[in-house]
Amino acid sequence: MFESLSDRLTQTFRGITGKARLSEENISEALRDVRVALLEADVALPVVKDFIEQVKTRAMGQVVSAALNPGEEFVKVVQEELIHVMGDSNDGLNLQVAPPAVILMAGLQGAGKTTTVAKLAKLLKERDRKKVAVVSADVYRPAAIKQLQTLAKEVDALFIESSADEKPIDIAKRAVQTAKTQFADVLIVDTAGRLAVDEAMMGEIRSLHDFLKPAETLFVVDAMTGQDAANTAKAFNDALALTGVILAKADGDARGGAALSVRAITGKPIKFMGMGEKIEALEAFYPDRLASRILGMGDVLSLIEEAERKVDKKKAQRLAKKISRGKKFDLEDFRDQLEQMSNMGGISSMLDKLPGMGQLPPAAQAQIDDGAFKKMAVIIDSMTIQERQFPDLISGSRKKRIALGSGTGIPEINRLLKQHKQMQKMMKKVSKKGGMQRMMRGMQGLPGMKGGPGR
Repeated sequence: MFESLSDRLTQTFRGITGKARLSEENISEALRDVRVALLEADVALPVVKDFIEQVKTRAMGQVVSAALNPGEEFVKVVQEELIHVMGDSNDGLNLQVAPPAVILMAGLQGAGKTTTVAKLAKLLKERDRKKVAVVSADVYRPAAIKQLQTLAKEVDALFIESSADEKPIDIAKRAVQTAKTQFADVLIVDTAGRLAVDEAMMGEIRSLHDFLKPAETLFVVDAMTGQDAANTAKAFNDALALTGVILAKADGDARGGAALSVRAITGKPIKFMGMGEKIEALEAFYPDRLASRILGMGDVLSLIEEAERKVDKKKAQRLAKKISRGKKFDLEDFRDQLEQMSNMGGISSMLDKLPGMGQLPPAAQAQIDDGAFKKMAVIIDSMTIQERQFPDLISGSRKKRIALGSGTGIPEINRLLKQHKQMQKMMKKVSKKGGMQRMMRGMQGLPGMKGGPGR
């Protein structure tokens, strides 16, 4: 996420952080590079101008010149201004109303609005322990109603029926009544998307807004459209008061223009970011954490929160007990670990949140491969239960069968078994005194890094 912007800024700051003294000349030179980086990231020009002016004013002031390390202080100023541009702090949902609290969702066609409805329902259900109902008022795209019904079942949300021959306002009236009788805490209303903001669309959603009086009116935009996302949100906000924005597909946005432009252009907070196709891939938007990631400083807090939510604690405890009792770490356990890592977004997503990972040499970054983990999972899935529990049974003929079933080759099966042996040894060391240090030395053999299956 935001790789190109992060790389450019990290490179710029590398040259200035070591300086014992900052002058107008080297500050101006650094700011020129920052300006180019932001424009290349498709940040709106007025936002870039204001940002550079604010940083320059503060950098030329007493704060930086009087600092013990002026270079680092300059980077801190840039970080604080990035946070300010994106909204200073997390702005959560206001659901402190008589239930059901209505969330009205809007967005252009193709922005990922319907999927985001389901993601938000799952987040509210699991994080806030809310009973969530969802309904589609998109009568122009019958597939949207069916899509939401399927997704609602997946996230265990109450789906309220609707059909293409109804009027959106009638759907809304019935949905509110149903949500009340079913004692739902939250009702999320999906609305029709268009290819562009038009008067017919605005008239329809205004009538829904007037009737529903929603606690939140959220606009879903495709982060990969850059500053166009901010301009679209502004056009929508001019016609209908939004309470916030959700950036969908933010994980695919290598630039960052939308995240850095939306708040400044619309005056509305970004409340969530969609970070992948999986239904649980929706994160609360924290400007300070995102600024840290952009500057290569990582986001450990989000990583910890994600682990708390997504790691299966019962499985983790079972494995810990098993290893502590001296039992072997088998391929079933290995498969569980791969699944846990996949739930966390994969190795690349996890490393993206660790400090300094953006400063790894390109050759080291190229060794990080989520595909290797997926391939290993497929290989293990192609084994029998007995083979997973007793890997030593896997002979040449078994390897041929597993390779055929997983669409891989025998060398890849051998590499997986070798990786498993290394993990098994590491687990054995961890269970002994001083094992953690020995485990860290063995980390260079971890799967997904150089030498893993698929290499």
